[in-house]
Amino acid sequence: MDIMTSSFVNTQTVAVLGGGPGGYEAALAAAQLGAEVTLVERAGVGGAAVITDVVPSKSLIATADAAVAIAEASELGVQLYAKGDTGTPLRPEIAINLAAVNKRLLALARQQSDDMRAQLVEAGVRIVSGHGRLDGPRALVVSTGPGGTDFERVEADTLVVSVGASPRELPSARPDGERILTWTQLYDMTALPEHLIVVGSGVTGAEFASAYMNLGAKVTLVSSRDQVLPGEDADAAAVLEKVFRRGGMTLLSRSRAEKVERVGDGVVVTLADGRTIEGSHCLMAVGAVPNTAGIGLEEAGVQLAASGHIQVNRVARTSVSNIYAAGDCTTFVPLASVASMQGRMAVFHALGDTVIPLEQRRITANIFTAPEIATVGWQEKDLEGSGLKGYVHKLPLAANARAKMMRVKDGFVKILALEGSGTVLGAVIVAPRASELIYPLAIAVERRLTVDQVSRVFAVFPSLSGSITDATRAMHQVHRDEEDALA
Repeated sequence: MDIMTSSFVNTQTVAVLGGGPGGYEAALAAAQLGAEVTLVERAGVGGAAVITDVVPSKSLIATADAAVAIAEASELGVQLYAKGDTGTPLRPEIAINLAAVNKRLLALARQQSDDMRAQLVEAGVRIVSGHGRLDGPRALVVSTGPGGTDFERVEADTLVVSVGASPRELPSARPDGERILTWTQLYDMTALPEHLIVVGSGVTGAEFASAYMNLGAKVTLVSSRDQVLPGEDADAAAVLEKVFRRGGMTLLSRSRAEKVERVGDGVVVTLADGRTIEGSHCLMAVGAVPNTAGIGLEEAGVQLAASGHIQVNRVARTSVSNIYAAGDCTTFVPLASVASMQGRMAVFHALGDTVIPLEQRRITANIFTAPEIATVGWQEKDLEGSGLKGYVHKLPLAANARAKMMRVKDGFVKILALEGSGTVLGAVIVAPRASELIYPLAIAVERRLTVDQVSRVFAVFPSLSGSITDATRAMHQVHRDEEDALA
């Protein structure tokens, strides 16, 4: 892809610490604006998001989706058979070669990293491989030699910190990389786990529990909360729990894991109430910690939260005027798409380009379970105490013609709008490829469209997106002027 550079010469220098989504976008945007840019990255361009997190995990999920599609094809009239020695039809079993799956997805991740690196080089970004730390508010010191023997100092007018986060480890459940695993260590497995115990029912735990269940593993999900995906839409969580139980997953709610021990070729998870669960492997999905310790942030005057996250404002600026931060190391929403936006915004603000501050209510998020769960804007729980009056319509996907054709039974489209004006405040979609379906509603939230305006857009028939127009048509009411409704 050709990289377009700015038409004016920018004499500023920008140094970026960390090459994940936020750092990559910051470096690319700075180069496009004509600045002299240096990117420091220790693992590879793309960072953990590309190399050990988002790209490989979503590739694994795509494989699991394919396995389900093959397994359920007979319900659509597609039958797979092989002939035995006597000519009798044999129904083949689906087998998962996990070693081949993991080899492929890690290769995809590395290829994505290489492609991103090539784009930066083409744009004129200088890339320094090594461990970096701040040396005051206007410089980075990078350890580049074997064993940290060589150092390079990079001075810059603007610093962007995008160092990401790492899996949280508990003293009572230390990962060993073989049986007790973090999500970055799953890809070393060469065979499907016989019984995977997933501790943690947040986004990461739910995604991997869903994927390994659909790949054919026995899965137990341990949650300390009342529902899977605590904090998410309750209706969406209920659908997912139903799908998990139907698929044979064991869900243990209100069950806190006290410790995890390796015993022989397996693991034993001990719960706070004394119960124990035996399995072959355990995935610890209990959150992440920012990689902000020991990199000179506090010495440079950068304010950190008690959790270690970097305090940033809506344009990704820290407490130091020329230092910005992006991604999971900040106090903002930990999403790759948000990190990318923060990275661009930081550079735009620093170099004097147009900036529209981030608005958390307009962020689109997706959980890559099966079915997927996509959200944007306000949710029902957000209305409590907000002073706004909203109304909600939920349309089950089972009523959609395309869903029937595809044998989609689970899911819905839920839209939240403002009473009086009908302005779309938010939405939840639970469906296959909900990550794609949410986009028109994200536009509606961003551009403050009304349900009537959305309903007048033609949707293809039959299509899953038709459920969006069906839902908005059902929400029609006599509207008064939006400004009066907000007054």
